[in-house]
Amino acid sequence: MVTIAVTAEPADEPRVAVSPETVKKLAALGATVKVEAGAGTRSRFSDETLRAAGAEIAATAADALRDADILLSVRRPAASDVAELKPGALVIAMLDPYGDKAALANLAASKASLFSMEFMPRITRAQSMDVLSSQANLAGYKAVVDAAAMFQQAMPMMMTAAGTVPAAKVFIMGAGVAGLQAIATARRLGAQVSATDVRPAAKEQVASLGAKFIAVEDDEFKQAQTAAGYAKPMSVEYQAKQAELVANHIKNQDIVVTTALIPGRPAPRLITRAMVESMKPGSIIVDLAAERGGNCELTKPGEIVDHGGVRIYGPLNLAGDLAINASSLYAKNLYAFLETLIDKKEKKLAINWDDEIVKGTLLARDGALVHPSLQGAA
Repeated sequence: MVTIAVTAEPADEPRVAVSPETVKKLAALGATVKVEAGAGTRSRFSDETLRAAGAEIAATAADALRDADILLSVRRPAASDVAELKPGALVIAMLDPYGDKAALANLAASKASLFSMEFMPRITRAQSMDVLSSQANLAGYKAVVDAAAMFQQAMPMMMTAAGTVPAAKVFIMGAGVAGLQAIATARRLGAQVSATDVRPAAKEQVASLGAKFIAVEDDEFKQAQTAAGYAKPMSVEYQAKQAELVANHIKNQDIVVTTALIPGRPAPRLITRAMVESMKPGSIIVDLAAERGGNCELTKPGEIVDHGGVRIYGPLNLAGDLAINASSLYAKNLYAFLETLIDKKEKKLAINWDDEIVKGTLLARDGALVHPSLQGAA
């Protein structure tokens, strides 16, 4: 029998790592799910609802963690919680593998096996486990909805007897999962949408959603994508040409949403102070890379900055603002991963340490950081 613990997240994290649906599915795998009282409240999963689905409600985090084989979390759990686990227990969460590496090394020293869902391989078999995509989808949607509310003008073109209201112009910078959802949402709201990305594959995706693609399409652009589908860092020369193109485009935009991030690196700087100052008063910038320093020079994480009438919003957890949906999707991602780790017949852990998915997400084992990208981090 596998025992799974779920504890309450910090005050600034409303999501939770299980849902009533996944509690039922985990019970069907033969697992006992112990949830700290109140852990699901901010996602509207009451203790009563989780109990009815088959979970045991523990009075405290320590009670939930006692004898647990697996700890499921949204964010990196506290070292004190991991210390409550037995040696060799699994910790599965979004562990922020590139943030505070000393603390991560200390967490690894607990001898728990740490799995970071952000490192899920981009392969077909792991699509249902891709937490970055599930959460980015929601963030892209919410970014445009929030921008539309802040804009205080109509988004679609409206033709009336008194005259025509022009469609808002929305520019999406970065056409990954969040960016594509932002494009789709802005289009649904009736905006005139354009988008940019340094990956060649993005051009067709942007066009398929009815948006105009903006990019310097030279030879470097044609090679600007990794095998995993991420953007490559671009040369200084390319960045200068792209910046000039963006600067000429951005001054006419009403709303800009930036989503550009490269794993393990600070957010690339896409919008300068001068670009902001070229925009019309009343324009809105939503910077989804605020947590990594921001794509805009004037972004302040977690704040709304008013610069000459242009407001720059740097949200830190937009998916968390849609906690019910975000928790439900995240819990499904975790369940899909757990299915590969549990023997359904024997109802026990049966981890294939050579599995591509396991190797890709495993950060630490037996007290040491083992992921290739973290070797030497301490």
